[in-house]
Order: sequence, then structure tokens, then C-alpha cells
Amino acid sequence: MSAESAAWDRVRSGDPDSFGQIFDLHRDRVYAQALRLMKTTHDAEDVVALVFLEAWRRRATVRLVEGSALPWLLVTTNFVVRNAARTARRHRFAMSKLPPQDHEPDPSDEILARMDDTARLGRLQQGFVKLAKADQDILTLCVVNEFSTAQAAEALGVPLGTVKSRLSRAKQRLAALTGSPLPEDVSTPALGEIK
Repeated sequence: MSAESAAWDRVRSGDPDSFGQIFDLHRDRVYAQALRLMKTTHDAEDVVALVFLEAWRRRATVRLVEGSALPWLLVTTNFVVRNAARTARRHRFAMSKLPPQDHEPDPSDEILARMDDTARLGRLQQGFVKLAKADQDILTLCVVNEFSTAQAAEALGVPLGTVKSRLSRAKQRLAALTGSPLPEDVSTPALGEIK
């Protein structure tokens, strides 16, 4: 039994100190995934907080892969980001129904837009968020975080062959969405830098 697996057993019993160890161990990887998908560091930090809150809340049912909670945390990160996007869309829709107000535009919007406007990475990010949940999860585990297909299969609770075929199709779909073919060995340098 790994040290992390032993710590997670204590977490399941409600030990907050062991949960703090898990948080310290995986916080940076969860934050990196959140930052790939969110527009600001503040939003990414909020996602990290929600992911670990969900991990604590669901600690009895978190699925460890080879003794690690990281795959579960990364897939949960994608889920939290999708929920945040839905909430933001609902908020924008509600705000669009209000009468317009005369005020100066916020210059931070333009600054953020320029910061996020890098050609290839911008296309990858936009393509990634348009992918289906299953495609995002497979790419997050196998490409961005370089887990093996066997580890991804265990984390997602699907057969190994399903992971392999989903991974191939997800890469093809992302290539189609970005307008450029992705090399077979596309990995962290390409997708890992999505901000």
C-alpha cells in the first residue's frame, strides 16, 4: 500500500490532517488543469477549492488509481469547470435581459483578452472546451497529465480498449476543431500549456 493510499484510508475516516497531505501533494497539478481551462488565475483558484471540497465531501467514494487520487481529482476538475461555464452562461443570459447602463468599459477586459490571445494555444483551448466530456477527460488524463491508458481506464471505470479508441477519436476531434493536425505524440508541450 502506497503512502498516499494509506493517507486516503485515513481521509475516509475523516482525518483532516491526512486530507491536508493529499491537498499538498496534488494541489499544483489540479491548479494547472484548472488554469488550462479558466481565463484567470482567480477562477482557477476557485475551481481548485471546489474540487478539493468535493473530494472531502465524497471521500468515501473517491476511486484511487494505483493508490493515487490524482486521476479522480483531474476528472473532477473538468466537471467543476463545465459547471462554472454553465453558470456563467446563465448569468450572461440573465444580465442580457436587464436594460443597458451607461458606463465606461472595464479596461481589464481588453487586457485579459490580449493575455489570452496566443494563436496556437488559444485554438487548442477553444477546441478543448468544445469537446465532449469523455474526450476532455481522456485527453486530460492521457495527454496533458501523461497517465497510461491502463491508468485512465481504471480512473474512468471503462475497458482499456475503450480508452484507446476514445483517445484516438478525441485527438482527431481536437485536430478538426483547431484546424491543424496534431502529431501522434502530442503531449504536455502542446496541450499542457493551455492557459
